[in-house]
Amino acid sequence: GPALLFVKTSQGKEEGRRFYACSACRDRKDCNFFQWEDEKVSETRLAAREEYNRNHQPSLTHRQNVDRYKNFVLLPLSKRRFCRECQQLLLPAEWEEHSDHQFLCDISTAQLKSPSQLLYPLENKKTNAQYLFADRSCHFLLNLLIDLGFRQVLCVGTPRLHEMIHSKASQEEEFSVRSLLLDIDFRYSQFYTEDEFCHYNMFNHHFFGGEAAHETCRKFLHEENGERVIMVTDPPFGGLVEALASSFKKLMAMWKETEKEGHDNKEMPMFWIFPYFFESRILDFFPSFSMMDYQVDYDNHALYKHGKTGRRQSPVRIFTNLTPSMIVLPEEEGYRFCTVCQRYVSSGNQHCEICNSCTSKDGRRWKHCVLCKKCVKPSWFHCNNCNCCTLQKHSCEKTDVGCFVCGKTGHKRSACPSLSRT
Repeated sequence: GPALLFVKTSQGKEEGRRFYACSACRDRKDCNFFQWEDEKVSETRLAAREEYNRNHQPSLTHRQNVDRYKNFVLLPLSKRRFCRECQQLLLPAEWEEHSDHQFLCDISTAQLKSPSQLLYPLENKKTNAQYLFADRSCHFLLNLLIDLGFRQVLCVGTPRLHEMIHSKASQEEEFSVRSLLLDIDFRYSQFYTEDEFCHYNMFNHHFFGGEAAHETCRKFLHEENGERVIMVTDPPFGGLVEALASSFKKLMAMWKETEKEGHDNKEMPMFWIFPYFFESRILDFFPSFSMMDYQVDYDNHALYKHGKTGRRQSPVRIFTNLTPSMIVLPEEEGYRFCTVCQRYVSSGNQHCEICNSCTSKDGRRWKHCVLCKKCVKPSWFHCNNCNCCTLQKHSCEKTDVGCFVCGKTGHKRSACPSLSRT
């Protein structure tokens, strides 16, 4: 889809040169697209780009994949095969051309309903970063959504939550929750119809299926018979918060347009799942959001596991525009309700009487620094040379280098007044 506009800055210069680069791939090894904003591109280069794009399209369309799936489920178990190398469901006529590849045989209906466990996760942190919710977190999220009264869940980059909803819907007649998955991983088109999955890039709000896919999403966001909609998103942690926020605001605007009456002064309910150290960036774009203490953990991430202590525990949290007191966290996992803050907090998050808040971000008990006038991590100490709290073993040598953009001291590049917010 469309590229994003970036700026390349030099030390001490306010003006930078702007360029276009791939919205989804932050690494040039994955996508080498680069073009200066003021550059004139020749017809030959444009034609070469078009040819490159054509050659890198999926070999089958979503509709073709849906038709193949219908044929696949009619096969007896002994003829159901999945090519591990091509990450593709195989019909018997295709076995021979994949004969030197590794197969998974006897693909059951249960496996087909859990594609995230059948497909290899794409774990490039700067592009896909498919770290999949552990069952604990997935069950918690789904139960929470049901308890809050939501019956339509827009799953933006949360395939495991989507498949859990679909699996329950097929097994339990009384289960009334529906979901739509928006994801950049086209492999999911093998398992879901056009009404269940849209090929989507959350970094530039691009629907690869064009107007038809856009309309599918718009219809899903329309609340009928009082069935409330919520968006749940779990973006790659290496992704640009600005780009993500822009896309999420466009999805929110789509929701608002579906019901012109009653949505005027409201935001679409949302759970944005992201590490706690991005809190200030998220609040820049969504001031109505607050961060919950619940630790989200992942099956296939070495570090982001629930139950670990200190720096080894998961830093991933839920940011939401819902009233914090509504988000009930499991007491059996040590969460408790703070009557002053009117929200659930982790057991180690003690209320600070001076800050008048439960201040811990990482689950440990933080301590108040009178000189800094705020609570800090327990491993930090106040350094008189630096005039702030920091790690005990640190270098006090202050450099004279200021902002990377304008060269002045007192602020970082991200807060430079010379940079346009847009």
